[in-house]
Formats: sequence, C-alpha cells, structure tokens
Amino acid sequence: MIPPTNHLPADHPPVAPRKLGVLLTNLGTPDGPDTKSVKRYLAEFLSDRRVVEIPQFLWQPILRGIILNTRPQKSAEAYAQVWGPDGSPLASITKAQSAALQGAFGPHVTVDWAMRYGKPSIPDRLQAMKDAGCDRILVAPLYPQYCGATTATANDKAFEALAAMRWQPAMRTLPPYYDDPLYIGALHRSIETGLAGLDFTPDALVVSFHGMPVRTLELGDPYHCHCQKTARLLGEALGRPVIITFQSRFGRAKWLEPATDDTLEALPGKGIKKIAIIAPGFSADCLETLEELAIRGRESFEEHGGTDFAYIPCLNDSADGIAMLRMLIARELEGWQVSP
Repeated sequence: MIPPTNHLPADHPPVAPRKLGVLLTNLGTPDGPDTKSVKRYLAEFLSDRRVVEIPQFLWQPILRGIILNTRPQKSAEAYAQVWGPDGSPLASITKAQSAALQGAFGPHVTVDWAMRYGKPSIPDRLQAMKDAGCDRILVAPLYPQYCGATTATANDKAFEALAAMRWQPAMRTLPPYYDDPLYIGALHRSIETGLAGLDFTPDALVVSFHGMPVRTLELGDPYHCHCQKTARLLGEALGRPVIITFQSRFGRAKWLEPATDDTLEALPGKGIKKIAIIAPGFSADCLETLEELAIRGRESFEEHGGTDFAYIPCLNDSADGIAMLRMLIARELEGWQVSP
C-alpha cells in the first residue's frame, strides 16, 4: 500500500494520492460532421509526417491548395451518415470502452481515453492524469497491428507531451496484439456469433484491413505482416479460409493489395454472391467500417451482382472485447499494481 502523505507543512500545496493511469488512445475524429470541423481534423491528420511520408515542402502545397479545399465536404457527408447522438462512432465507442474498464484494475487505477487527432487530445488527458496523482501511466494505442502511421504516432504524441513536463510520470505503452490468443479468441467468438445471427450462409468471409502505401512495407513497417498473421490465425480458428483485402486507398501512390473495393466488385462475377465482411484491424467501429464497408461496400457488392451482404461489427465495447482489453492491460500493469 502506498502510504498517505503525512506531516506536511501548513503552507504546502495539496498533494493528490498516488495512482496509476491507463490511457486508451485511438485515431481521432472531427468535432462535428460539418465541412469546417472535418477540414480542421484533416489538416491535423494529414500534416502528420508519420501518416504522409512526403517531404513537407512538397506535400503542404498539395494539402493546403487542393486536398483541404475538396475533400472535407465529401468526408463531412460521409460522417453525417454515421454520426450519432454521442458524436462520432469512434469517439463514443472509445469513451464506452474506457467507462467499461473503469474500476476493473482496482480503486487506485484511473482509466481515461484520448484521440491522436482532435479531442480529447493525448497531451490534455496525460496532464489531467498527472494532475490527479497518476505517477505511472500505461498508454494503450488500440491498434492490434503495429504501424508507424497509427501506433507509433500515438506514442510519439504521448512522449512529446512528457517532454514538455518538468515532473514526468513513468510511462509504458501497450504492445501490438495482432497474434495474441486473447485477441484471436475474442474475434473468433464475435464472428461466430455474428454469422449465427444471419439469415443466409456466406459463400466467403472477407477480412478487410486499413490500407497503407506499399512503400511502408518496403521501408520495414511490419503492418502488412501483422495483418497477414491475424487473418491466418483467424481463419485457422474459424476452420475456414478468408479473403484478405485492404481498404481506404488515398492518393496516387501504390497501396497494399488486393483492394477491398475492387474485390467486392469482382466477387459476384466469380460466383461468390453471399458474403460477410469484418474489419479486425479496427478496435472500434468508425467511418471506415460503418460508411466505407457497411454502406458503400454493400452498395458496390450488390450493384455488381451480389445478393446477400453482412457487415459484422468490431469488438467495440462488447463483453468479449472488454474482457480482452482488461486482460491485455492487466498484463502490462504487472509490477505497477497498487494494493488497497
């Protein structure tokens, strides 16, 4: 047990009880489904040198002169289709995950959440944790597969925040869990439950991961390999083959293939007219799953001759998803636990 602070001078500033902190982090979201908010969000997101690995003197004129004057309106229309009473799905689900984990590790562990881009920001929530007495913090990027453009940039932002602090908390980061039996098991159960609830039997199961430029693989990023291993282990657990694809292409660079949109258009012509699709690279449903896959993906598949389409949700704040996160996080907190 950490003893309370005693015998302080009368004029000593208040001292918060020592605690541990767990900060869940995810990609980010605009403040609203309007063009101005989306433009502000995209400006931050697409200015990240981990996300767009083009020299800034070449990229910024393209971003500021073309992309931010054309893409925000289209993206805002897409966000409007999935926006809920609690805001964007990604924000509301990450908040729900944080709430579900509150108290799971004992009374001396505080769980919070933040976004790499947008609000609440990683620096703000880390400072709030420090102010509340957290002198040891686990930053948990909710990306099963590691990528420089997701996991690394979230960790970069956290360490950048620490660099500005005079009195830093100790910090750990959650490793990627793409092949962890806890993760594969949770996915397996979620998919089996989803398939059991369908009124048709899929001819194929499509496993769609967020895409990345091929250059990231060539530069040594392990993301593609992590995705392949996740899909292989998932197929083995399900006892059936899966079709691996990569979604969300952007720009003219060559991206990882096969592309999800091209695959969905081609499958009916190959006699595969009933499919279920999942997105195991996402820990929470978001624009890329709910609008790109569940809405536009369905439309494209049916327009090209598909007859039955089902999107199986991410783990989100389901019982299996929360149990998995609780065990992953508890493992990383070992040696830091505070006894009551």
